[in-house]
Amino acid sequence: MKNTLVLLAFSWLMTGMLPAQQEFRPEEATITGTHQALAAGKITCVQLVRGYLNRIEAYDHRGPALNSIITINPKALEQAAEMDRLAAANKFTLRPLHCVPVILKDNYDTADMPTTGGSVTLAESVPLRDAFVVKKIRDAGALILAKANLMELARGGTTVSSLGGQTRNPYDLSRTPGGSSGGTGAAIAASFAITGTGSDTGQSIRSPASAQSLVGLRPTRGLISRSGIIPYSTTQDEAGPITRTVEDAARMLDAMVGYDPDDPITAFSVQRVPKTYTAFLDRNGLKGARIGVLMDFFGSEAVHQPVNVVTENAIKKMAEAGATMVRIKIPNLDDLTRDIQLPHYESKIAFNNYLARLGPRAPVKTLAEFIARGEFHKSLRPELEADEQVVDGLNDPEYKNRVLRRNHLRQAVMTVMAENKLDAIFYPHQRRLVVPIGEDQVDRNGVLSNATGFPAIAFPGGFSTPTNSAPAGVPVGIELLGPEWSEPVLIKLAYAFEQTAKIRRPPPSTPPLAR
Repeated sequence: MKNTLVLLAFSWLMTGMLPAQQEFRPEEATITGTHQALAAGKITCVQLVRGYLNRIEAYDHRGPALNSIITINPKALEQAAEMDRLAAANKFTLRPLHCVPVILKDNYDTADMPTTGGSVTLAESVPLRDAFVVKKIRDAGALILAKANLMELARGGTTVSSLGGQTRNPYDLSRTPGGSSGGTGAAIAASFAITGTGSDTGQSIRSPASAQSLVGLRPTRGLISRSGIIPYSTTQDEAGPITRTVEDAARMLDAMVGYDPDDPITAFSVQRVPKTYTAFLDRNGLKGARIGVLMDFFGSEAVHQPVNVVTENAIKKMAEAGATMVRIKIPNLDDLTRDIQLPHYESKIAFNNYLARLGPRAPVKTLAEFIARGEFHKSLRPELEADEQVVDGLNDPEYKNRVLRRNHLRQAVMTVMAENKLDAIFYPHQRRLVVPIGEDQVDRNGVLSNATGFPAIAFPGGFSTPTNSAPAGVPVGIELLGPEWSEPVLIKLAYAFEQTAKIRRPPPSTPPLAR
């Protein structure tokens, strides 16, 4: 339904959804709450954007120094003012993401800002056009506020890059924010914007969501276009939202999905997309659900106990909300998931093709030239050089063997779901707490989604015991995985848990600014 801001304001005020005395605050704001505040005249788009810019100024390079942002949109306030002008003149039709400040992971192409991948070499690389998904969310009314740091070229899980440096976790400044989309994660956790985007080759949307009490959705392969996103693996790369609530993830998903001829795999999504994913936001969604608790993905050592305690509590809460929790194992899962990753064989071809599409603006033409410049984080060198040595990756016998083995894993997952009549499979995203800065991420459980193409949603499960460095505790994320195109079911289950458990709380390191 198309409503002007004026009509929408009247509707919301008449239904009492935003009491006149309620003050809008940007911290922990949602899409719906922001639209209500705009419609009720409690805030303007310019004031909203300025509020987030003030938070970035106060906390990204000062105070806790999260170091999550690479580039701020220099025209953000100008674009916000234009939205306000059109609204005041009653010439504006409210769009689904009207004036929603969004932070993009800086591997999403933007024609008006550099797309760096966190690399010094690409620091001034401005693509010819927006990525398909960026255009879609702009068309939905979103305002691109900034671009976030990432693990350079999205190759790893600790969010450190030659251009952006090390991003810190706002819940525990001594720890990483996960990765590779950790800059987006830290920024959204600290309320530098309302929503954000990430990319997930291994677990790079879900990892920062888990580490920072956020919602991160890796979609079914083919649901969201990857064209215009710096690639790592043509098979495993996925794009998706990172938000503070399940509802906002659903609203972002509505804007991001769709067929793109430049990413042919999205043809499979045609006829698979519901009218709106928000239709599945059911507070009672856990009632009658059967959820498999994947015991293979729990650790048994002392280091795993903080996560296990939180996860067992989440299992209890789901059961209390009406779900039947079935403890399961997938036979031979370790063998099925060993040596199944594809990026090594695909990355050189994919990266070279991306550089070619940049045309004359490309600072380098090939991965070999990129390596020769040496302007990348030192931790990437062994992997980059190994990938450059691949001659014909797509015809390598081992590559073909891995592609076939991914089908074996898909079958094993679907078989256990069928035999147990499951709606989804449940497990902690990471078996131990997100690691301190300087260490590599270990014990992550992202493989079940990235190696099958099945969707998975990570969401807040709880917090570890508070410590001096983590006064609120370290976030622990839960993950639900389902068959292809089961995003509606995953959203329903995650939303019901979110509304029942009410886990999310903001990080102590980035409190509200003084008014």
